[in-house]
Amino acid sequence: MKRTSIIILFAILASCHDKLEKVKPVVENITESVYASGIVKSKNQYKVFSLANGLIDKILVSEGDLVKKGEVLIRLVNTGTELNTENAKLSADYAAVAANSEKLDELKVGIEVARNKMDNDDLLYQKQKNLWAERIGTQNELQLKELTAKSSRNAYNTAKLRFTNLQKQISFQAKQSQKTLELAQKTNNDFSIKSDIDGKVYQLLMEEGEMVNSLSPVAIIGDNSAFMLELQVDEYDINKVKIGQKIAMSMDSYKGQVFQCLVSKINPIMNEKTKSFTIEASFVNPPKTLYPNLTCEANIIIQQKTNSLTIPRTYLQEGDIVQLAKEKKVKVKTGLKDYQKVEILSGLTSDDFIYKPIE
Repeated sequence: MKRTSIIILFAILASCHDKLEKVKPVVENITESVYASGIVKSKNQYKVFSLANGLIDKILVSEGDLVKKGEVLIRLVNTGTELNTENAKLSADYAAVAANSEKLDELKVGIEVARNKMDNDDLLYQKQKNLWAERIGTQNELQLKELTAKSSRNAYNTAKLRFTNLQKQISFQAKQSQKTLELAQKTNNDFSIKSDIDGKVYQLLMEEGEMVNSLSPVAIIGDNSAFMLELQVDEYDINKVKIGQKIAMSMDSYKGQVFQCLVSKINPIMNEKTKSFTIEASFVNPPKTLYPNLTCEANIIIQQKTNSLTIPRTYLQEGDIVQLAKEKKVKVKTGLKDYQKVEILSGLTSDDFIYKPIE
């Protein structure tokens, strides 16, 4: 009875073994790649921020509009800043050299009067000096004429100095007022939010009447004719990725189509939350129509081989063990791997049958 049971058990095991899935290794091409997921982005796409806090007075563009670099997108209102600018303009106009020309002309007239008086007093002094040389007149008269001439010369020099000082003062005040005006205008200009590039307004994030600050974006703008990929690569795979590598990319928007891209940039810092690196890629053959934030999946091509002996990855057991017929296991040496198959460098031939492990 026992012998019969053992025979039946072996028969059952043999029957189960015969029903296991089995395949032969296949000689074919294999490509090792790194998986990445991400989004399509407009080239030069960026979030627009305000340089100042304020209330949105007017939105001058709509989503989908094409804009030029420097074009005003949104105007903010801030009465205090506008008044400061007006006051600075008044001060600059008042302090301008042209506005003080009358004061300068008045001092010029004073200089001319002082010069004429100085010349006249010098002439009288010289005459009195000549007379005194001939013993005509008195020494007191000579001394008086000399003092008058010196006083006139001092008055002339003082007039010239007063004119020079006023010139410097007016010039300084004019420059200072102009700088104050420029600063006020720049501050006021911060209340006009402008585009940094020629591009398209893809999204407006706020409405008229809302308060904005320098920390919250108000719009998204990007190039309307050029697009790129922003992909996330796991830290485990990032050391395999190099600039210039080819990428096979697919999108839900274009099901069944594969687009060729190239790795163009590797951002060198890891995102601590996702444990991934951001890489950028350029299209080789972009589709005709693209939009920012379309999702995509990509395989970054690391290596490619032709005529390689491969088996399905599901047939490879832990420790690079493969199950052969008659309960025999063999350790193999593996090479390239993709998501479906693995290259066998040694340990199997194309004539061997291998069995899929029981899960």
